[in-house]
Amino acid sequence: MKRVQFSSRYLPYLLLLPQFAIISIFFYWPSAQAIHSSFFIEDPFGFGSAFVGLDNYTDALTAPEYQKIARFTVAYSLIVTFLTLSLGLLLALKADAVIRGQSTYKTLLIVVYAIAPPVAGLIGMMFFDQHIGPFVHFVALFGWDMKVGINYFDTAFAMIAVAVWNQIPYNFIFFLSGLQGIPASIREAAAIDCKSGTRRFWTVILPLLTPTAFFLLVINMTYSLFDTFGVIDVIVKDKPANNPITLVYKVYLDGFRGNDLGSSSAQSVILMVIVLALTLIQFRFIERRVHYG
Repeated sequence: MKRVQFSSRYLPYLLLLPQFAIISIFFYWPSAQAIHSSFFIEDPFGFGSAFVGLDNYTDALTAPEYQKIARFTVAYSLIVTFLTLSLGLLLALKADAVIRGQSTYKTLLIVVYAIAPPVAGLIGMMFFDQHIGPFVHFVALFGWDMKVGINYFDTAFAMIAVAVWNQIPYNFIFFLSGLQGIPASIREAAAIDCKSGTRRFWTVILPLLTPTAFFLLVINMTYSLFDTFGVIDVIVKDKPANNPITLVYKVYLDGFRGNDLGSSSAQSVILMVIVLALTLIQFRFIERRVHYG
């Protein structure tokens, strides 16, 4: 492979400088500010601060409310990730098998991804509204008196349903691209060796999709932890306090509504460490099963 030669030894660094600047301004500098603020009790209007050491971390980790929210965040992230990946893969398999009208079928599935999370949350609230929500009226036929925003379980169900609905098209696009990248010769050989479509999927198709699946696993875990903020905000905003929220939304509540910048910063650092550890675990253990050949 021919190596790229630059006219100057400094040119590669000059070309990378804009990207480094963006990362530094929008990631490293805010992260450093959050770590610094986590050791202080700060006045929200900037009139003073007091150093408290690790008290903000201790108070957050030992608080029963924080532990309850952390448990819900874990369950919420696992459920959303599993459903978005499995449903996205299922729809991609069905779309890959469609012969007639496949363009229309694919477009109808992909178009949902153009909806921003806050808008998706608003549409979801219309579906789960107690007065006009069609889903509420439907489940009422089976005796389920759904009260989103009042009942803890009902609100959690609505949050998960809207978050999954909004993310499925993203997974669908990547899975469908991965399926269409599998050579026809491999599919034909697998069809000759094994008549069972289910067995062919587990032994041939899925192993070849593991690079795509691993990438989407990391992306969907990040999505469930952070990018569903808009959905959660629309669903639980201005509702009674007995509602499920995630850790990232608690950071917002304590920092911007409670004006407790020190505790909010400590919680953001804890969340950042959790995500970093989770990513390292995924790359350290799960990537071993990924087949790149």
